[in-house]
Amino acid sequence: MELNFSELRELVAALNQTDIAELTLKSDAFELTLRKRGTTELSAMAPNAGLASPGPISSVVAPASSPAASGPAEEESKSAPTPDANLVDITSPMVGTFYRAPAPDEPPFVEIGDRIQTGQTVCIIEAMKLMNELEAEVSGEVVEILMQNAEPVEFGQVLMRVRPS
Repeated sequence: MELNFSELRELVAALNQTDIAELTLKSDAFELTLRKRGTTELSAMAPNAGLASPGPISSVVAPASSPAASGPAEEESKSAPTPDANLVDITSPMVGTFYRAPAPDEPPFVEIGDRIQTGQTVCIIEAMKLMNELEAEVSGEVVEILMQNAEPVEFGQVLMRVRPS
């Protein structure tokens, strides 16, 4: 199956006019997933299915009071507690599935109250069958873990909060 840019643009426009929230096309050469974030905004990913895992990914960290942290994904969150201005958010760098532990029968990478160091793995985000280790970019104490194990996450969604040391 081949899909050129013009056909892709037509597909996005057609999807935008329907009630379909997510569409996935798969072939031997690629996988394309389109997801509606709001009523009109679409997000598309089309990586080559044959690529190897990119390895560890550093977390996107922003102060909890950062205006960049607000947006549609945050508005849609179930319960966005009011963040403490002294806390630092660890956010998801991609759309995927959040995992607290390296395997179902192993302990979580971190728990509330744990002290973490810069570069320490705090969770895994699975995207397109690739396990991406998320590393902390700040040292401190984990004070909140906002996600449940195996829960889907959006790009930029706050996963946990850390009180920097």
